[in-house]
Amino acid sequence: MDWSKIKTIFIISFLILDIYLAYQFINTRSEAKNYEFIKEVSLEEKLKNDDIDIEFSTPSDTIMKERYVSVRPKIFVKDELLSNQTQQLGLGDGAVLRGKLDKPIELNEKFNPEEFTAAVMNEVQSGEEYRFWKKDDEENTITYFQQYKGKPIYHNLNGKLTFFINDQNEVISYEQTYLEPTEELMEEEEVITPMEAIETLYKKGLLSPKSKITKAELGYSTLVQLTASQVLAPTWRILVNGEGNLFVHAFEGQVIQLNSEESEVTE
Repeated sequence: MDWSKIKTIFIISFLILDIYLAYQFINTRSEAKNYEFIKEVSLEEKLKNDDIDIEFSTPSDTIMKERYVSVRPKIFVKDELLSNQTQQLGLGDGAVLRGKLDKPIELNEKFNPEEFTAAVMNEVQSGEEYRFWKKDDEENTITYFQQYKGKPIYHNLNGKLTFFINDQNEVISYEQTYLEPTEELMEEEEVITPMEAIETLYKKGLLSPKSKITKAELGYSTLVQLTASQVLAPTWRILVNGEGNLFVHAFEGQVIQLNSEESEVTE
């Protein structure tokens, strides 16, 4: 038996096996890299693929910090009623104030929120602390929500100002509630960015293809409703197509379902 030939055959066989294994290893790594690339497509690319446009700009390096805030509904008393108009306390504990304007405010055919705000806010208590929300032509109402440190408190019945419109397109009366801040809770925490809030909505399937994200605004929503107080959480409001509002918890990144009566956090 020629051992030198057998040795040579073994060496060549192992060399071929090594080359084959090396080829398989390189090929597998290449496929893995391609898969990783697919997995790591950016949010911007995903939005672009779905023809979703972002029509606002915020600095990517801006770090914002907020706190939870404890508030309680204000109880109006008779001594606070204005003398230059007809006012009365609502039924119950006085948390609702109803007023009738001595001189109706006539609305233009084309409603201008800024003009109306300038005309009416001196007629109500703490009027500068409310921000216009919407005009409802079906309900014949104009709604404002209270602000805290310049940020709106979304859909809170205890921090709301509603004006009523008569058949002559005049504002004649209003109903007001007010939230009194009691304390800021915990230390300041960093909030998620608007893009992170948008990513949450995208992953939840709440952004339809070909939609336009027209605004991102930081405000507050009710996190906990207690008997005599509430805890407000920083909340991103994402405006879609100029009219649809979506809300995201600005600390936890959870979607919040809001309506005019309550808020609900969804996983």
